[in-house]
Amino acid sequence: MNNMRTGGGGGGLGKSRSLSSTTVDQKQSTATKIRVLRRMGKYLLRYPFTVLLALLLMLSSNLLALAGPKLSGKAIDALSLGVGAVDFDTVKLYALLLIAFYAASAILSYCLSVLMVKLSQKIIYTMRRQVFDHLITLPVGYFDTHATGDIISHISYDIDTVNASLSHDLLQVLASIVTVVGALAMMISISPPLILVFVVTVPISILFTRYKTKRIRPLFKARSMKLGQLNGYAEEMLSGQKTIRAYAREDIILSRFDERNEEAVTAYHRADWHGAIIGPSVNLINNLSIALVTVFGGLLYMLSATNPSLAPILVISLGGVSAFVQYSRKFAGPINELANIVSELQSATAAAERVFRLIDEESEPADRPDAKLLEAVTGDVDFSHVRFGYVPERTILHDLTVHAAPGTTVAIVGPTGAGKTTIINLLMRFYDVGEGSIRVDGTDIRDATRRSLRSSFTMVLQDTWLFCGTIFENITYGKESATMEEVVAAAKAAHIHDYIESLPAGYDTVLTDDGVNISKGQRQLITIARAMLSDSSMLILDEATSNVDSRTEQAIQAAMHTLMQGRTCFVIAHRLSTIQGADVILVVKDGNVIESGNHGSLMASGGFYASLYNSQFR
Repeated sequence: MNNMRTGGGGGGLGKSRSLSSTTVDQKQSTATKIRVLRRMGKYLLRYPFTVLLALLLMLSSNLLALAGPKLSGKAIDALSLGVGAVDFDTVKLYALLLIAFYAASAILSYCLSVLMVKLSQKIIYTMRRQVFDHLITLPVGYFDTHATGDIISHISYDIDTVNASLSHDLLQVLASIVTVVGALAMMISISPPLILVFVVTVPISILFTRYKTKRIRPLFKARSMKLGQLNGYAEEMLSGQKTIRAYAREDIILSRFDERNEEAVTAYHRADWHGAIIGPSVNLINNLSIALVTVFGGLLYMLSATNPSLAPILVISLGGVSAFVQYSRKFAGPINELANIVSELQSATAAAERVFRLIDEESEPADRPDAKLLEAVTGDVDFSHVRFGYVPERTILHDLTVHAAPGTTVAIVGPTGAGKTTIINLLMRFYDVGEGSIRVDGTDIRDATRRSLRSSFTMVLQDTWLFCGTIFENITYGKESATMEEVVAAAKAAHIHDYIESLPAGYDTVLTDDGVNISKGQRQLITIARAMLSDSSMLILDEATSNVDSRTEQAIQAAMHTLMQGRTCFVIAHRLSTIQGADVILVVKDGNVIESGNHGSLMASGGFYASLYNSQFR
């Protein structure tokens, strides 16, 4: 028995905690939603005059439309005076007024729609620009941990979803509020007793909509997340088509895509199903209210016609019944429309939350207030007891101490994962050291501005990057003021000039996305020509010749030797034949420099470097 009581008590406590946790989650969700809506509202306030004009147009259009049922009721009363007693002049007057009011309302509504479309486009332009501008400020580490497709999904799908909400849903909500309030006021002026019908039906609609809304919002967040994952996977697989086909992995890739596609479709179905059920359900409740209004309104009319002593508050004319029914439709209709767009608003809120989460990502730390500009850099680089890890629990570099004198070439070799690229990331301040320091010309790089530090380097990476533009524009990317003569000289030094000249448009040839219309080796030669235009004092080569053949590599090595003269160079290489002439070779293993020296001394020592070299040339 005691055990049972203990178990029951534990279950009750667990249930209490679960309910408490659910309540907290709901409060946090509501608070998040309010914050998102406020931030969306701030974008509207950037254009106060446009928003004010939109509000005036919306208010005028809806007030003119609200006058319609009242006018039609007056016309019906003029028709129901009895046989031979119809006041045709009055009927004609109200009919013309009805046409004029509805026509004016339609024109204003059209102007409002056009204005809201233009306003939403301005806001979306601002939001998309803000997102992209912020992406430029994010640290490199953010892009190392987030899929490109997911980021693109924020800029395209999520912002487009917000756009649809701003241009349509927001307008619909505001118009519905005005219509509901106006229709309610008109119904009270016609027959207060008939309002009692809505005392029952409206709360039911509100409670049902609120209940479904709480369940829908997480579903739309999940839908956006699954779509981002699908986009990221598709972007990754499309960029690796050659590798996929070379390894005959098409079936595996398709099956994995199907899994992610199924997850996205399921998320869409769940969100849309729960969203779609709101409209018909609320519509049923509203139709019931209109039916009750018609029945009780007819009864009141008959009582008014047969009982002259009836209390004035209960008296209603036939035109009044007709007008009340029309107003009840205007009153119930917007409530139904609000229910229909709840799912869209939930989707827009979830999308906006994802966009704002990206905007709120912490930017790359700002330079120190007293940061120095590195000028006339000679290239004296000193690593002093550097310790670093991308995550605190895993240290990559343990105690790195290296000195590179101006004009020397430092080669960094070692097995995969030893920390070679990490050294370059720290040198460029893509990440900051955990302990120790890196100095350039005696200045701790954390005390220098990032722009001046990075402009002191020229980088040629293994992963080439070319943008959609001419070959000339790609070569001059780092020096837009370069002349054609300088570009040609750089291309000749990189052994790419003859190939460029063989193209129909020469240097004006347009490269498509990332230069996919030329070979990978040619892309790398163009990036090397780009580096040759730079006048920076330090050079970073990360497997810069990995995608060219041996003969071209030898020619490039000669050109690179000229390029490297007088510069401090950091070379990461797996082909040890390319670094034999380096002044200092650092052998990195497990985050430590285990050997250092020139090629001859390292080979003579017979250590790890010698074993690496011998394994490549057996």
